[in-house]
Amino acid sequence: MKKFATLFALLLAALALVACGGSDSDTTSDQTGAATAEETTEAEGDSAGSSTLDFEADPSGALAFTEDSATSKAGKVTVNFTNPAPAPHDVRIEDAEGKDIGGTEVITESSESTTVNLKPGEYTFYCSVPGHRPAGMEGTLTVE
Repeated sequence: MKKFATLFALLLAALALVACGGSDSDTTSDQTGAATAEETTEAEGDSAGSSTLDFEADPSGALAFTEDSATSKAGKVTVNFTNPAPAPHDVRIEDAEGKDIGGTEVITESSESTTVNLKPGEYTFYCSVPGHRPAGMEGTLTVE
């Protein structure tokens, strides 16, 4: 009988811990949802003067983007980058003088977004992973 009481107490303790863990997870989810809603509101508020650029690494794993040219309006630009391949890639943007304007983190099999401010002109977008740009992973970005 004593063993049964001990097992029962352990079972109750385990259930209590699981219940607490579930509560923390819900709290985190709620906080994440709130942050997402705030980010969406900010994005919607700024959407009048902004545009979006979508870049994708070659899905076959080749050292290339799916496009070698892109155009955008000047101003605040959201850069969306998708890398469906297991090889690491990013997308960086530099101006005509070679100054880095911004870009995404290096990712594999996922997507990443960032925001950059672009003035009218010609830019180069490229992958900054060593060896990828010289192998041809770059393109021309025209900002109007």
